[in-house]
Amino acid sequence: MAPPYVGIATFLGAPHRTYSLDDKPAVAVLGVPFDFGTSFRPGSRLGPGAIRSLSRMFVEDDHPELDLSPQNLLDLFDAGDVMPLVGDYAGSLAAIEQTARDLVGRGVHVVALGGDHTISLPLLRATAARHGPLALVHFDAHPDTWAGTATVPLFHGSPFRCAVEEGLVDPRAFIQIGLRSPVACPVMKWTCHQGITCIDAESVHLRGIDWVTQQIIQVIGERKVYLTFDVDALDPSQAPGTSTPEVGGLWTWQALAILKRVGALH
Repeated sequence: MAPPYVGIATFLGAPHRTYSLDDKPAVAVLGVPFDFGTSFRPGSRLGPGAIRSLSRMFVEDDHPELDLSPQNLLDLFDAGDVMPLVGDYAGSLAAIEQTARDLVGRGVHVVALGGDHTISLPLLRATAARHGPLALVHFDAHPDTWAGTATVPLFHGSPFRCAVEEGLVDPRAFIQIGLRSPVACPVMKWTCHQGITCIDAESVHLRGIDWVTQQIIQVIGERKVYLTFDVDALDPSQAPGTSTPEVGGLWTWQALAILKRVGALH
């Protein structure tokens, strides 16, 4: 067995290509090294490379409880990175959307590695173009439903307001988990008025994993679902490098336990 630091760093050692095979469900890992939309600390552009590098620790092993490996179940491949257009904010977002559309349009499930949360809107546009309005499971310290400005309608705090307003997401099938940041009252009033279900981090801690899981299943139902996980959903002690840390967040074991229990959602 080769040591994990040898060779090209693709996600879980998956082959690097931009097309799928026909014998298994196809899943493409797509790097989106974009942090032009952040309002505090930059650096999430380095996320895709860091995730790929660390993923090499798990190449030879299976999940100890579930007794499975993604490589055995799926046609898992690494589609590389979307090339950001430095200095061209709109052009970079358009490139993200087009790259995702090319993959999703061929029936490929895309796992995008960011990047700041601005990238969610072009990814949702690409996914909804194939599947119609989506359900959404959103882990985050922030609701990301702020209004943009006339000159900058989209930044990392506004993608889900834009997604609801564009009809990409059904707000009645939209649940947010881990919220705890200060938020202007009009922002939360808009969010709740749309019918979005909001679960704060304290409720996760006090009410437990099974309760949160039931809330997610109840809200999503049988809808096609898009899942997005902002690393600042985790407590800063667990992910100190995030752009916008907020105290009192989820612990890694809680996030993993919830994700494992909602794995049957599609």
